[in-house]
Amino acid sequence: MFITTGTFSSEAGAYVEHIVPKVVLIDGRRLAELMMDFDVGVNTATTYSVKRIDSDYFDEAGPV
Repeated sequence: MFITTGTFSSEAGAYVEHIVPKVVLIDGRRLAELMMDFDVGVNTATTYSVKRIDSDYFDEAGPV
């Protein structure tokens, strides 16, 4: 596994596809995604509430 905060060249990506043992390249963008997905080195700054319409409330009979 090779990790960089930058990017890998297309040649590096092509090279690791054909070698044994398998090598995984993780660039800066993927590293940031993994850090956020697994809460490594990050904190939650803000959370948002997503609202949806309650269709039962607007039933013809009105609210229960």
